[in-house]
Amino acid sequence: MTATTVVTGLGIAAPNGLGTEDYWKATLAGKSGLGRITRFDPEQYPSRIAGEVPGFVAEDHIPSRLMPQTDHMTRLALTAADWAIKDSGIVPDQLPEYAMGVVTAASGGAVEFGQRELQNLWSQGKEYVSAYQSFAWFYAVNTGQISIRHKMRGPSGVLLSEQAGGIDSIGHARRHVRKGIPVVVSGGVDAAVCPWGWVPQIASGLLSTEDDPTRAFLPFSAEAGGYVPGEGGAILIAEDAEYARSRGARIYGEVAGYAATLDPAPGSGRPPGLRRAAENALADAGLTAADIDVVFADASGVPELDREEVDALVGLFGERGVPVAAPKTMTGRLLAGGSALDVATALLALRDGVIPPAVHVTASPEYPIDLVTEVREARLDTALVLTRGHGGFNAALVVRRSS
Repeated sequence: MTATTVVTGLGIAAPNGLGTEDYWKATLAGKSGLGRITRFDPEQYPSRIAGEVPGFVAEDHIPSRLMPQTDHMTRLALTAADWAIKDSGIVPDQLPEYAMGVVTAASGGAVEFGQRELQNLWSQGKEYVSAYQSFAWFYAVNTGQISIRHKMRGPSGVLLSEQAGGIDSIGHARRHVRKGIPVVVSGGVDAAVCPWGWVPQIASGLLSTEDDPTRAFLPFSAEAGGYVPGEGGAILIAEDAEYARSRGARIYGEVAGYAATLDPAPGSGRPPGLRRAAENALADAGLTAADIDVVFADASGVPELDREEVDALVGLFGERGVPVAAPKTMTGRLLAGGSALDVATALLALRDGVIPPAVHVTASPEYPIDLVTEVREARLDTALVLTRGHGGFNAALVVRRSS
């Protein structure tokens, strides 16, 4: 019999809330975390709005010995992991060290750390480059630091599929649970709000150049003009359901279905892969579109990509056939942390029976979907979370209320 995977712990660091309940309260209140960049002077760049995590004092959460070998991203990830583990009620010291694994998502790694060391190299010389540069910038640094900190020696890994990575990491965590690993730390936290992390995103041509934070990120709107990046994300504890119930754990929901696809090559004439990912995730869960109570959309904010997602939604559910949530309008797109945060948000929505709003967006008649722009109470048993990563990655996850 295949083990059922449930989520028993959440740790959230987001531009509109630090900690799960602060984030959820702010999200239901429609509080946006978007604003002019403060982590560096953005004046010379065409895009100057981001979602930054406010009020995070690393020294309050990270041991002093780890400060020289980590940057902002890894410190946020370690803190979110601490919160998620505590939330789950798991005490790592009481489990066999090979009974816990770590699978996280990454995009560019710890780019802030890498930028600082490159600056030291070229301005002062190689003697001023930290020895920690050998690993601290690396894509797998969050997985490595979390597993070392909590002595988790089970199967571990890192997924690099940009925004899709958060869901991919949860899908891979479920594979490990099905193979007999009771607990896997998963999700993603990213932070690339520094010049070295900013320039590649500008080069994509997909960033918003609007300076008004309330007008900069408007997915599914006639005024959409690109996306706003953000930092943060969510760490989730994926756990074998029987093990979770044996220890009396609180369960947020079940990871019922997962699938990933790649878009075809440009010019091939074949359709994008997002709808196929959603259909495969539903089939994996043994469900149909009629069973889904709410969709958490990828919500690109890029008109062409918004149109593709609407086509997928209408094809699956019909026009205005299901409520569509886009809470990332309050946080920006968090790179590898984005879809992990959407999954955490979906689980909180199932818990409380409420769909968070998309803010500052006026639903366009050009997009025939039921976009939720005000908090909506509803009976929610099952949610579908969609995501796309730059480069053609698509992923879909079905989560449902645990029986």
